[in-house]
Amino acid sequence: MARWNSCNILHVAPDAKRLWQFDAKGGGFVLGREQRVPHAEQLPPKFVAKNWAALWQPKLNVAWLPAESVFLRVVELPAANADETFSMVEFQLEKLSPIPVTQIVWTMHVFGTHQSAPKADGTVESLQTVIVVIVSRAVVEEFLGRLERDGFLADRLEVPMLDQLEAVAATEDGTWLFPMTIGGQNAALVAWWFGGALRNLSFVTLPPAGDRATELKNQLGLLAMAGEVEGWLTAQPKWHLVADPVNATEWENLLRTGLNEPVKIVAPPAPAELAGRSAKRAAAAEAKVNLLPAEYSSRYREQFFDRLWLHGLGYAGVIYAVCLVIYFCAVGFLGYRTRGVESQVAAISGSYTNAIQLKARLGVLQERAQLKYAALDCWQLIAQELPPGVMLQRSSFVDGRKVSLAGQVAAADIQKLTDFYDALRKVKMNNQPMFNVSSDVGDQLNYRNSGGTAAWNFALELLHTEAEVK
Repeated sequence: MARWNSCNILHVAPDAKRLWQFDAKGGGFVLGREQRVPHAEQLPPKFVAKNWAALWQPKLNVAWLPAESVFLRVVELPAANADETFSMVEFQLEKLSPIPVTQIVWTMHVFGTHQSAPKADGTVESLQTVIVVIVSRAVVEEFLGRLERDGFLADRLEVPMLDQLEAVAATEDGTWLFPMTIGGQNAALVAWWFGGALRNLSFVTLPPAGDRATELKNQLGLLAMAGEVEGWLTAQPKWHLVADPVNATEWENLLRTGLNEPVKIVAPPAPAELAGRSAKRAAAAEAKVNLLPAEYSSRYREQFFDRLWLHGLGYAGVIYAVCLVIYFCAVGFLGYRTRGVESQVAAISGSYTNAIQLKARLGVLQERAQLKYAALDCWQLIAQELPPGVMLQRSSFVDGRKVSLAGQVAAADIQKLTDFYDALRKVKMNNQPMFNVSSDVGDQLNYRNSGGTAAWNFALELLHTEAEVK
């Protein structure tokens, strides 16, 4: 029962459809809501339909079969486990069923255990009472078709008479009558308890007119005679009537008139209590002990997952459509902004181009002015630092960045040349170094002796002019 989160019990009554919804709590089921739905209306889908939540909150849908469609048989078998009991009942099914076994669906319910009468050697045997429920397959299929049209896909089919019998829990031997309506006719389920066990289940019906008390007496007399023949009816039965006040008055008068016997009135369980018992029994039952044909269970399961897939695809389609709408709205908005920017660019493109041209011209003029003053500064510094005895024969200003010098010096004045080279490298203009003294730029001082003179050359690269030009 722990695997079920809720359970719906549906009773298709003559006047309306009654639906009870139970919630699994504390190892049992607690009534959550009760509804009465007219036959012309469908059941509320939010209560009976299964959706994504049923994957982690399983819902059990149970429908009560109408009493007029059901055959009940009571068999006594040796006590055994569920599988062995199922096999023993299946083995006797042809004898128990009033219609061919190929045209029925059936289930069973173990209704207590008891000890057999002592045998000749004094030993007793543990026996179990099993109620076998048999229904025509055609009736079940027709009933399921009606439920499907109402949107109710049943997981199990049950008969409430089993829960009525358990609710009464007979404490003494006798005959128990449960009044009900079968096919619009007054009827009753008759349960015979003798020897501490349920022995027989039968239906009796009342004619709509005539001597109803005598007819009831005759039917009960035939059942009693059958019990005597089978050997389980060994004493005069005590009569019990399980009925509400309305039915109790009618049936008590008929029983007292027809049988001339005292009748004990027992209050029946309320419909909601009966539904709760059915929910608990259905939740604990094994899958194979079910009146619902296996092919219907498989088809309902496939329909459930197909419906989930279709809903999932539908939700994905809606999300995809929403994303597309958002995307196209964003594209339209950005396109609008882009066109606005393009319009602004087109409006200022002429002035922007003119500004670029003017900036380029200004840069050329600034570079020219800078190079002109840089060359003059270089000539000034060279003239200031050139020592006597060092002859400058050739000078050039290359690319506005590099100053190349060459000349001659007496061999005895080589030191003056070296001092002149070092002084130029360290010279400053406006407290800033004039030349780049890194070893990887410019040309180092070179000289070559030839007789009493030496030819020399070197090149220096302007520091600030290089940075500004770049």
